Amino acid sequence: MGNFTRQELEDAVKIYLGKQQKASETGDWATWAEIFTEDATYVEHAYGEFHGRQEIKEWITAVMAPFPHMNFTHKWCCIDEENDAFIFCAPNIVSHPTDPNKQFSFDSWSRVTYAGNGKFSSHEDIYNPIRAAEVLGEWIMAGGQLECEPKIQAKWGPQL
Repeated sequence: MGNFTRQELEDAVKIYLGKQQKASETGDWATWAEIFTEDATYVEHAYGEFHGRQEIKEWITAVMAPFPHMNFTHKWCCIDEENDAFIFCAPNIVSHPTDPNKQFSFDSWSRVTYAGNGKFSSHEDIYNPIRAAEVLGEWIMAGGQLECEPKIQAKWGPQL
């Protein structure tokens, strides 16, 4: 058994999703990074591994700068009570530039570990970076525009 009750973990999921949604709405990903502990670890297989809240904040603000309003709905979420974690599948969505009834998306799966007091100690993203680049390329071809040039490049996989 982990350190937190199922209810505490369910509440943690709500905190995480709420902060993520707020960042998507406002484009302020620095605020989203505040949900991590000072010593958190973030594993992003295309971009690398980030240690500590400040490093996570620097990376997430740079990587999200070209598309700060990308939306992350959630298809499902499983709670791992023994490890104080939850796993979810989230489509990464950018809106169609001209047709509000269409969108561009690719799925990602994440595992997040809760540390208590509304903070998270680890996060790992899993997705296909080739599919992500294809989807974002299709969005650009349809008229989507980056808010700025990419500020950071993936270490592995295709570049925008």
